[in-house]
Amino acid sequence: MTAYRRLRVPGATYFFTVTLADRNSGILIDRISELRRAFRLTMDERPFVCDAAVILPDHLHTIWTLPEGDADFSTRWRLIKSRFSRASGIRSPIGASQCAKQERGVWQRRFWEHCIRDETDFVAHLSYCWGNPVKHGYVSSPMAWPFSSIHRDRLNGRVPMEWIGEPEGDFGEP
Repeated sequence: MTAYRRLRVPGATYFFTVTLADRNSGILIDRISELRRAFRLTMDERPFVCDAAVILPDHLHTIWTLPEGDADFSTRWRLIKSRFSRASGIRSPIGASQCAKQERGVWQRRFWEHCIRDETDFVAHLSYCWGNPVKHGYVSSPMAWPFSSIHRDRLNGRVPMEWIGEPEGDFGEP
């Protein structure tokens, strides 16, 4: 079994990328209510602050701050993924190892995480979340994408004016 090396810092802030097994699927936005419910139930059971989130058809990005003394983001993701999979009722073709682990084949098994180092790193990853729908060509402005925390942040006065208009740059990707 592969031993994944993850930086686990209690109470830290993390950036995550979580992806569906089928990159051509659109179920994350087609079934957004089930995904929101999975997040809500998990946050009620194992609290954390969702500093940012953007949901695209086949993947999502989030920034979370975990409670003081808690570094268990893996259990939270397992709960969110399994709750969404069960609620959606979707089953994809799976292999023997997925059957043994009671997986439905909806998600890629792993997720990518990055521990936020400082305020500059936080702003860069927040900008990445806000700009991701533009990068993928879904909209021409971050404010036009309905499945983003940019709307909550704008209401709370945290979005600079340049984000409300047309974006510039490649958002960290070539």
